[in-house]
Amino acid sequence: MRIAVFLGSRLGAGPQYQAAAHAWGRAMADRGIGLVYGGASIGLMSAVADGVLAGGGEVIGVMPRALSDREGLRTDLTTMHVVDTMHQRKALMADLSDAFVGLPGGLGTLEELFEIWTWAQLGYHAKPLGLLNISGFFDPLMGFVDHAVDQDFIKPADRDLVRVDDDPQRLLTWIVSEASKPDGKADDLSRT
Repeated sequence: MRIAVFLGSRLGAGPQYQAAAHAWGRAMADRGIGLVYGGASIGLMSAVADGVLAGGGEVIGVMPRALSDREGLRTDLTTMHVVDTMHQRKALMADLSDAFVGLPGGLGTLEELFEIWTWAQLGYHAKPLGLLNISGFFDPLMGFVDHAVDQDFIKPADRDLVRVDDDPQRLLTWIVSEASKPDGKADDLSRT
């Protein structure tokens, strides 16, 4: 099993983010779960890869050629894919993964999360999506999503396609359980 993790290429404003990203990666490796991520050698992206590698796990990076100078390609990963576009990056990450998890990050992280969430809403995949809510990071975002539900722009069932949890072990257990269900496999998302 592999989980695509979307998270920041920056470390954030407090040490709890880096520590939690590293611990999340280690928890994945301890359960034999591989990591698919953006391939960067900086920020929380590097911390989660360090955690998986420290536990002896598989780490697959997917980096657009144009970002390789900016974010630095890691050379110590199990596999590194260099692609031409961000669209190819996201499609390949989705195809290589059995589930998705978001950790704190910026615009790119949010864009990736919402695209995967939308793909689930549209039925392009049935893979679990979770948010690890480190220090309440996702509370304002989910407050906005709940407001959109209240205003009838998002169906409650579509809001419920994402699981938000501040406990990494509980979130990981849920993801493994959901991904093992028969409908947890997605179509080839590179066609979307």
